[in-house]
Amino acid sequence: MRDLNYQLKLLCKHSHEGSFETRVGRERQLSAIANQLHDLGFRQLKATGLKQKHVQALVDEWLKQKLSPGTIKNRMSCLRWWAEKVNRRAVVAGSNDFYGIPDRQFVSDTSKAKDLAEEQLALVKDENVRMSLRLQQAFGLRREEAIKIQPRWADRGMYLHLKASWTKGGRERTVPIRTQEQRAVLEQAKRLAGLGALIPRGRNYIEQLRIYERHTANAGLSKMHGLRHAYAQERYRELTGWPSPHADGPTKKALTRAQQQADQRARLAISQELGHVREQITAVYLGR
Repeated sequence: MRDLNYQLKLLCKHSHEGSFETRVGRERQLSAIANQLHDLGFRQLKATGLKQKHVQALVDEWLKQKLSPGTIKNRMSCLRWWAEKVNRRAVVAGSNDFYGIPDRQFVSDTSKAKDLAEEQLALVKDENVRMSLRLQQAFGLRREEAIKIQPRWADRGMYLHLKASWTKGGRERTVPIRTQEQRAVLEQAKRLAGLGALIPRGRNYIEQLRIYERHTANAGLSKMHGLRHAYAQERYRELTGWPSPHADGPTKKALTRAQQQADQRARLAISQELGHVREQITAVYLGR
């Protein structure tokens, strides 16, 4: 292993910032960045030797490859994290505009919503994985949240309370319990998990994540993040009275002024329920 890869791996190992998946993703990104710097001719580079020329060379290469703005900005976040950890914060400009990185486009052309039928669930042999999938569908949870959740602790009667340690970015939040179907799923989850999480005793999160991945793959299930998209579209219809653009509903331009105000309120509510800090992200789930 090259020195830079090893040193970045150690930096990641000794950091506990963010969720497990965030930390794993950061380590993978930085490893790929180290390899790319090597391919660009920067050999024998140390983690503490990060300079502006390295950052600029990387950005130029990413723009040349025509990577999406979102991908580039995610990599820039990793570079800023690296720079901060080695006390080289000034090496990376605070604004992506400095590098000519275009704005992220939140509007998606097509719906990514997924349904999950009972016959599909029946193909998943692990009962804890099945329950995690049910919670993803019923409450729009992320995969990590639906694995780590302690159903009995989270149940607050009218809403589900998610701990910061379960969520992306460490932001705790609440999700309303609105329907009998949600209540039924939650009661089943409580019976299965007892006083603990949906990770069986004797396993840790990483092990349960691998089991989740294997059993969903064996059942022919993929891109289960689409369950969150379906949840968002269902909530939009509930809150506005009409389907979202991704569900063949009207676009924002076709709405009356009063409807546009209702649309905005619904998007803000959905953004909070999904654990996002920006309303703009709802365009990915709902269209615009």
